[in-house]
Amino acid sequence: MKQKYLIINDKENEQFKIQEFAELNKEMLSLLCEEAYDYKTIKTAVSTGKDALISTLRTNNFYPPGIYAEKIASAIVQLHKSKAEESVELFFDDINLLAKKRKSSAIVEEIEDDSTDLDEMLENDLDDDYPEKNKLKKIGSSLKIEDDDYVDINDGD
Repeated sequence: MKQKYLIINDKENEQFKIQEFAELNKEMLSLLCEEAYDYKTIKTAVSTGKDALISTLRTNNFYPPGIYAEKIASAIVQLHKSKAEESVELFFDDINLLAKKRKSSAIVEEIEDDSTDLDEMLENDLDDDYPEKNKLKKIGSSLKIEDDDYVDINDGD
């Protein structure tokens, strides 16, 4: 799915607005969500750090994936520092995100192929003559089963 995030520096209302669009139909983006954040909230979050800014931006309605959230946060910081820029558009395609995951899973498979055999790892060289080898402990149970009290399903015929 293709997505677009439009980040607007609304100087008149002293807010940053983030609009999230997604390609629901071929070649047509639809507005999914719009969130507004006042300058004071963003300024506090920016001064605290990127993780705090991402936490501030995420809401019940707006919760972009981590990779997208980092880029959105960077764009917010850029707009916050800039006096001239009024908006930033970010485009994402989930195909690219999936391709990155495939590359990382290929690396994991390569590492797993190089690892030692599981059977070799599980081999244990314990002595066969340990003291409690043939002793079984009687396990007491609080359940008592009475042999006379059972119901035969076919008794009703």
